[in-house]
Amino acid sequence: MAPFKTLDDLPGDARVLVRLDLNSPIEDGRPRDNRRFKRHAATVRELAERGHPVVCLAHQGRPGNDDFVSLERHADLLESHVGREVAFVADTHGVAAHEAIEATDPGEILLLENVRMADDELPEADPETKAETEFVRSLAPYFDAYVNDAYSAAHRAHASLVGFPRVLPAYAGRVMEAEYEANTAIATREFDGQVTMIIGGTKAIDVIDVMDALEGKVDRFLLGGVAGELFLRAAGHPVGHDLKWMDLFDEQWDRTHETVETLLSERGDEIELAVDLAYEDENGNRTEIDVDDVEEKTDAYLDIGSATVDAYGPVIRDSAAVFMKGALGVFEDEQFADGTVGVLETIADTDCFSVIGGGDTSRAIELYGLDEDDFSHVSIAGGAYIRALTGEPLPAVEELQRTA
Repeated sequence: MAPFKTLDDLPGDARVLVRLDLNSPIEDGRPRDNRRFKRHAATVRELAERGHPVVCLAHQGRPGNDDFVSLERHADLLESHVGREVAFVADTHGVAAHEAIEATDPGEILLLENVRMADDELPEADPETKAETEFVRSLAPYFDAYVNDAYSAAHRAHASLVGFPRVLPAYAGRVMEAEYEANTAIATREFDGQVTMIIGGTKAIDVIDVMDALEGKVDRFLLGGVAGELFLRAAGHPVGHDLKWMDLFDEQWDRTHETVETLLSERGDEIELAVDLAYEDENGNRTEIDVDDVEEKTDAYLDIGSATVDAYGPVIRDSAAVFMKGALGVFEDEQFADGTVGVLETIADTDCFSVIGGGDTSRAIELYGLDEDDFSHVSIAGGAYIRALTGEPLPAVEELQRTA
């Protein structure tokens, strides 16, 4: 049973304010279509089909950044996934927004302007403070209920995420519900067998904190990416260092090496490291080298090698549950996708509970034609997924729980 109210508890005649997370890469001034639009569209469609007047909030970028743009194009993308018109108003909580909200009839959908264009949305503050902002106080009277579907932003204490649950009955949308259940499973579920976590990506600090926090909950860790090289460095291999054109490793090593060394010393039998790595040779081709043969790091390692993929396979196939956070190589370049795709294919072929976390890893599923249905859950959350795995609080989820 979910620790908060869901759409199943929502009164049938409620005018609803729905918080989505449509934050996307911006290319040539337009948002790139992605899994978030498809997922949130299911919640919005369900509400509209049930006859609710549906008004949506979302954010894009941060003030001062190149991707801080209007949501007008986001409305078009959301409409294409919902399958019914999504109106847009270039206002968050002024007269134009109020008039557009009042004109939204049952079954109709409206998207308001980027909430981060409202002065009260940022910065983070406690829910009581955010509930007293003009943004919240001016919008709330127009609604009967608030629905938070933005799990991927749930680690932020912003007005649109924690202020409205203080003044309106609050419910979790379908994305919030599914993400919460999947991303807390590693801490809350009992599995009849081995639990394995695959760690990769470039943000080693985050995932190393996850490894430290999951003591007793994960039986085996399979490493790649930047974290994998840092662990190899701690194990005495001459890798995991910056090169002249690279600034990924040394700062993260300085901040994590004590934790890494402790993990290797105390829990080394749980940790599998790469036995070979791949780099681009002088002819631009993928070349693999055994870790034991590396005498000095002179090339950027862009993937785990094929022998490592083969070694990780039996561990995955013997698992009752597999959680993956971060890609194992630069999969955007097809010749360095073997590690990430090979491991994903093994997970897909294994009869286990599986959660694939993080935007980059989930993007590899789309890019290389894997079937999302072969995984128990493909998360659209990044920072919130990390917070959930490390047991840190998610303010927006806490507000949903409090109101329940």
